[in-house]
Amino acid sequence: MNEDDSSQIYSYLSGAGYEPALKEEDAEIFILVTCSVREKPENKALSKLGELNLLKAENPNIIIGVCGCMAQRLGDKLKVGRPYLNFVVGTEQISSIPSIINSIEDGQKYKSRLSLSEKTSDLHLPGRTNKAQVGLREFIPIMYGCNNFCSYCVVPYTRGRERSRETQDILDEIKYVADRGCIEVTLLGQNVNSYGQTLQEPKTFAYLLSKACEIEGIERIRFTTSHPKDLSDELIDTMAQNDKICKHLHLAVQSGDDEILRLMNRKYKIERIYSLVEKLRKAMPKISITTDLIVGFPGEDEKAFENTLKMVRDIEFDSAFMFSFNPIPNTPAAKMEGQRLMKDKNKSLERLIELQNSITCRKNKDAEGEVKKVLAEGFSTKGEGELTGYTDGLKIVNFEGDKSLIGKIIDVKLTKGSLYGFQGELVK
Repeated sequence: MNEDDSSQIYSYLSGAGYEPALKEEDAEIFILVTCSVREKPENKALSKLGELNLLKAENPNIIIGVCGCMAQRLGDKLKVGRPYLNFVVGTEQISSIPSIINSIEDGQKYKSRLSLSEKTSDLHLPGRTNKAQVGLREFIPIMYGCNNFCSYCVVPYTRGRERSRETQDILDEIKYVADRGCIEVTLLGQNVNSYGQTLQEPKTFAYLLSKACEIEGIERIRFTTSHPKDLSDELIDTMAQNDKICKHLHLAVQSGDDEILRLMNRKYKIERIYSLVEKLRKAMPKISITTDLIVGFPGEDEKAFENTLKMVRDIEFDSAFMFSFNPIPNTPAAKMEGQRLMKDKNKSLERLIELQNSITCRKNKDAEGEVKKVLAEGFSTKGEGELTGYTDGLKIVNFEGDKSLIGKIIDVKLTKGSLYGFQGELVK
């Protein structure tokens, strides 16, 4: 969603006549897009603000703003002790940024705008038909907000309740980027599986995917994130039946213990995960399944943690985002009994990472020799002569090739698998 926020800001400012600075020291406007999913990204944002303060000391005329979830969560508190910060805007006020900047340039002081809407009709849901740049891969938001209120998560408070964009608006945007060279789109939502429930004429996410597959020029469709409680058999069938839909699913499980899942307010039991994975792999034997896992949630004892380890061994995810629990202020989990020491949480996290990394390495080694279709996105960090891109299952591959291949989906043989992806060779 931060990628989408950044894209919108770029479009609005480009439309207002601003141009991107090629170097940080040449910029006149800095806008920091922030995240509150954990403590670490908030600390990184505050650190970056400190760096920008040094720049402003050298050039007092630069304008500094903050938006995103951290801005929504803290509001004017961010300005305390930071007189150099010009403005703070909430997650639904992005469209007002050009006018805010104009006011500041005219010498006016700006008061933060942080209001959230619960009505789709009141929410600014822009299509990107004014998009300044279109790449090979684009993010397309299909909904905003969340209704799930997981006890550890701040998103329903910073992005509001769940609202779906109109199906035709989404399809029009996909067609727009396809006509301008986009090959792959990722449909975004906090819980894409519940898409369409707030529309006047409700639609399912599976329906939206099927219609998106009909758009010429788009060769790959991805989506994130999937909440297990709403993943339907219809969606699984739609994924299996459409070649354009990538055979990769990010299934955010969070824990392998039923009691911890209850405390997290996830609204499913672990048997639901086993059942979904079985259905997915039966319908799509080569599907790549990734997940999110939180370690050290309040009340998690050794038995509960062992249940998570067991689930990871049983299911064998292709990879996982793994974190120690960080209490976010004003969420129910921050006030729960049984808070664990960070050193103990990190010890558990190390064990989980070691297990999952061993599974990822083994699965990637087992895939050596397979031929995969890869979207060549550009040169790898090694420079010209080696290209990089992703497989259908979202595995990164580096391989020798020239720039004429960039933007094409090509066959690549996986020659060496490691924790972070593959080395490959072009199949001629």
